[in-house]
Amino acid sequence: MRKMSEMFSVTPNFSAKILKPLLLVTTVVALAACSKPGGPPPRNSGPAEVLAYTVEKQKVPLSSELTGRVVAAVTAEIRPQTSGIVLNRLFTEGSEVEAGQLLYEIDSSSAQTTVSDAEATLASANVALASAKAKAVRYRELVDIEAVSQESAEEADVAYKQAISTVDSAKANLESAKLSLSYSNVTSPIKGQIGRSTVSKGALVTANQTDPLATVQQLDSVYLDATQSASKFLKIREQFRTGEVQLDNASPVVRLIKNDGSLYELAGTLGLEDAVVDETTGTVTVRSLFPNPNRELIPGMYGKIRIEGAILQDALVVPQVAISRDVKGNALAYVIGDDNVIEERMLTTGATVGDQWIVESGLKAGERIVVEGLQKIQAGSVVNVANDDKSVSTQAPSN
Repeated sequence: MRKMSEMFSVTPNFSAKILKPLLLVTTVVALAACSKPGGPPPRNSGPAEVLAYTVEKQKVPLSSELTGRVVAAVTAEIRPQTSGIVLNRLFTEGSEVEAGQLLYEIDSSSAQTTVSDAEATLASANVALASAKAKAVRYRELVDIEAVSQESAEEADVAYKQAISTVDSAKANLESAKLSLSYSNVTSPIKGQIGRSTVSKGALVTANQTDPLATVQQLDSVYLDATQSASKFLKIREQFRTGEVQLDNASPVVRLIKNDGSLYELAGTLGLEDAVVDETTGTVTVRSLFPNPNRELIPGMYGKIRIEGAILQDALVVPQVAISRDVKGNALAYVIGDDNVIEERMLTTGATVGDQWIVESGLKAGERIVVEGLQKIQAGSVVNVANDDKSVSTQAPSN
């Protein structure tokens, strides 16, 4: 048997035959790698190419949205004006009631007794009046023939006048008692929709109690009471005073946006604009009136009003793409000087109009700002403005 070493013996020239070609291939690959460029091509150090927008004065339609709640135009809280037990409730909760319609009957036994007592007192006063009158007339006749003294006649006349006063007082007490008796029948002071009843038959109620028995609301028209910050309110009022903002028509158009985002089909009118500032919230109340023939608007529901029809005169508007923000959130724009040198300008922006910002300060009409190529420039850069007319075509601002 052959030895293991003989079976797996290697010829002396095997290593040289294999290693030499491998070394040659490795050297060629390394030289090929070294022949490749060592990095990215050099950057073009020429002016960056940008697009510019020329700032111009424009008339811009404004709208303002404020959030608030729907409130009934007229609300009447039904409270008892006499004390007693509720005998009957005479309406259906949630139904329409008429002005003067009977709503509750309250036990009138006590009030009826008061009326009877007042009637008896008046009757007694009338009898006393008749007696005092007859005595005064008789004494005036007797004093003429000196049958009684002048003093006695005068006393009889005073007693007669006191009797008249007593009768007048008794009449007033009777009228008051009858009025109290009428309060046993609780009626609705207005026409409208009545809510739920807070009391049932058999409940004890007291005159002028704090909690109402029910509430009646007129819903043919409703208010939406919205709030606005006092600073914004004063700013808008000053803009109207100076003519910076003017109405397109005689009065603004008020639209209501319901809580689900849909637009209420009927326009409203701007009513109360309370100039008294709420000390807690720092806001003022803006009230609008809306027709509500189908009872679509329910008191208590949230909504927004959008006030339209105001025109901002000589507004400076710029595309939103031209505005950037620093780390503090301040608005910045890159302004192109006459020598095409970039200046970083801090701006004060107002509302947005479509895809544009209204610039309140920081820019002037006729200045050019960069709208494309912002990533290639910085303050002090020299740029090449690509668009020949030095402006970017934009659509007119629209609401």
